[in-house]
This record gives sequence, C-alpha cells and structure tokens, in this order.
Amino acid sequence: MNVHTTLVLVVTAYMAALLWLGWWAARLTRSPEEFFLAGRSLGAWVTAVSSTAASESGWVVLGAVGMAYTQGVSALWFAPGCLLGYLVNLYLVAPALRRQSAQCGSLTLPDWLAHRFPSHGKSLRVASVLVILLCLGGYVAAQLTATGKAMEAILGLPYRTGILLGGLVIVAYTFAGGFRAVSWTDFFQGLIMVFALVSMPLMAVAAVGGYSPLLAQLAAQDPQAVSPTGGRSGWALMSFLVGMLGIGLGYPGQPHVLTRYMAAASPRAIRQSQLIAMLWGILVFYGAGFLGLAGRILMPQLATTGDPEQLFPLLAKTMLPPWLAGIMLAAILAAIMSTVSSQLLVAASATSHDFTEQVLGAARTGPASVLAGRLAVLILGLAALWVALGEVRVVFWFVLFAWSGLGAAFGPVVLASVLGWNLTGKGALATILTGFFATVAWKATGLSQTLVYELPPAFALATAAGWMFSHWERRRAAPRQGLP
Repeated sequence: MNVHTTLVLVVTAYMAALLWLGWWAARLTRSPEEFFLAGRSLGAWVTAVSSTAASESGWVVLGAVGMAYTQGVSALWFAPGCLLGYLVNLYLVAPALRRQSAQCGSLTLPDWLAHRFPSHGKSLRVASVLVILLCLGGYVAAQLTATGKAMEAILGLPYRTGILLGGLVIVAYTFAGGFRAVSWTDFFQGLIMVFALVSMPLMAVAAVGGYSPLLAQLAAQDPQAVSPTGGRSGWALMSFLVGMLGIGLGYPGQPHVLTRYMAAASPRAIRQSQLIAMLWGILVFYGAGFLGLAGRILMPQLATTGDPEQLFPLLAKTMLPPWLAGIMLAAILAAIMSTVSSQLLVAASATSHDFTEQVLGAARTGPASVLAGRLAVLILGLAALWVALGEVRVVFWFVLFAWSGLGAAFGPVVLASVLGWNLTGKGALATILTGFFATVAWKATGLSQTLVYELPPAFALATAAGWMFSHWERRRAAPRQGLP
C-alpha cells in the first residue's frame, strides 16, 4: 500500500468517526437545552478537552509552530500568555458561569447576559448577536478555506473539493447532534491534537540530538534565536511582551469556549476539568514551540525557499511511517474543524435562540426550537461554504480582529459579572460596543503593527467604558430612589 493510499484511508476513517459521533449525538437530542447545551451533561474530560480544542484552531499546529521556527525561543512567550487565559477561565469564570447560567436557565452567552442585566436585556442580546455574527461569521468561512488548503496539502485534493468535503462533514454532524455532537467531536479531536503535539516534538528534538544540542545548534545559526527577548529592547520589547501575554485576555470573551462551562454536568465536573485543561494546554503550546525550534535545524531550507507554517506536515511525511503520518496530518484537520464546528453552533444559536426567539418574540415549542437551531446551522454553514468557495478576501480582514473583538467585547463583562463587580446594564452594553469598535479601529488604523497588539488596549478601553457608564447610571438613579 503506497503512502497516498494510506493517508486517504486514515483521513477517511477520521471523517467517518466524526459523522458517527454526530449521528449518535442526534439520537440523544430532543429538547432545546440538549441541542444548545447537551442537557448540561458534559463530564470533566469532555468539558476540559473540548473547551481547549475549541479555542485553539489551526494556528497552534501551523501558526505557532511556524512562529517558533522563525523567531526562535522568544516565540515561546505565547505559551504563558495563553495559559494565563486558561487559568482565568478555568478557576474564575467557569465555576461562577456554570452556577449562574444553571440558576437562570440560560442556553447561550447572550441569554446569560440578558438574565444578568434584565433592564437592558433586549439591547444586550442584539449587540451580542451582532458582535458574534460579525466576528465568527468571517472566521468560520476563513477556517473552511484553511480546511481546503489542508486537504490539498495532505491528500492532494483540489482546493475547492477540500473545502466542500470538510465543510459538509462539519455542517452534517453539527446539524444532527448540536452541542453534544460538537463537544464529543471536539474531545476526540483534542486528543488527536495533544497526541500529535507531544509525540512529534519528542521525535524532532531527539532527531537533532536532544535539548542541549538543539540550543547549541540554534545559537550557531543565530545567537538571537536562543535569546528570550529575541534581541528586542526598550519599547520594542515591551510591545512584544504585552502583545504575547495579552493574548490571554481573549479567552474570557470567547462564546464557543464559555458555553462548555455552562454545559458542564456539575460544579464537581468543572473542578475536575481544571487540571486536565491546564495540562492539555501546557503540552500543546510548548509542544508546538519545541517542534518549531527543532524544525529550524531539521529543515533550514524553509526559512528561504518555503513556508515555515508547513513544517508540521512536512516533518510528518518525511519522518514517520505512512499510517502514523496520516494520524499526525489528521491533527491539522482536527485543530481546524474543532474550532469551526464550535463557532458555527454559537453563531447559529445566537441567530435562532437569541435573535429570532427572544428579540423578535417568535415563540416555539421544544421540537420546533430544535428544528430552528438545526436550520440556522444549515443556513449559516452553507453561507460560510459559499463565501469560502468564492475566496472573498475581505473575510480574512474579519479574522484579524475576531479573537480580539470577542475578547474585548465580552471579556470585561464576563469577568465583572462572575467576580460580582457593580456593573449595570448600561455599563455592560457600553463595554460590549466599546470593546468591539475599539478593536476594529485599532486594527484599521495600523496601530496593531506600529504600537501594540489591539486586544490589551481595546480590553482596557472597554473596561473603562463599562465603569464610567455604570457610575453615571447609578448617579442618575440615586435621586429617584431617594439615595444620598
């Protein structure tokens, strides 16, 4: 059996497994709570691994590896930035969000915000839905194009055929099984990712002689490659560190991650998931980093004649037997598809449940609500496929601020709510709008490239706006309530 045939069989088995999980989840999905939150039944392992896999798209197995290859040891600063975000989410946000969402029966993040701030519930739903659709709509389409490129690189399929194949599989299992199918498939895909990003770096580092020889060879290539600062100093170093560590600010604002905590079976499941998720993150982030460092020695030609982001698939094909290379290459698809399905479901639930049912008042019975959710998945999924097939380049502009836009819009509100800060409904609305538009403005004016990554300043501006509007609202209410 030749290499190509083996790769085709492995990837076919992987796709079949995703469809089977979707079919099985569909058998258990009857009510809106089951379709949108898996009946709040996720165990610790599924909560932990599916939430982490959903937050890390193909940028980990491709982008982070390529960044470490290009920048050297200094690129590893992205790992503590992401892990700080994990810590905040798992230990501060998850327990409170799970408890509060269960108490008020919220099915989505906008749903929870509307219950949390009932005086501005409808406005918060509308603003939240718009931000989610603007950020995630383009992101889903762009991730589908990444799926097409991965299929082209792995199986030699035509680019558009790869988009259709990957996209239709994602839409099929999300349509059928809803949140339960997305969580189960993300768990499965998260296990593939961590296996690949532990075993591949170990083999690559061993191939260059071990950790110390790796550093010695990197230093011989370029002394700055082993410097924690990468040769930066002054403002350049400060901007770099703020940007790298500031990545973590985005995690409390990602709806496709936060819903995993809302769906956990119990507070005990949340507590058990904390260590699992942190361990997953450490292995994946540092695995990607060390793979990039070792790849710089193993494939130096990529620096001048190739794309460093293709290091992972190239090493897998050259170092491993075909069947194992197929599993490693499936990890690339897993990283992409786990995020796409999660984002697609969040966008669909925001459209169906929050906007159509809650804002427009289209009351539905349980089965009708599930059907509406499935139709939203189908329509949005097919629309994203159409955009991806058309290669509309504007979609990539949305991707540039999607993570930051969601993080700056929702992160401060979520943190203020779960920590019990005195945020009002008007303050919450101001935070969401300021965070989103500040991100867009910062990115559009080029300040992300010339000054600092957009998320930290947008997050700070959104927090300030929330505090000011909350203060003004309380002051205006005080005379009417007879307060001093």
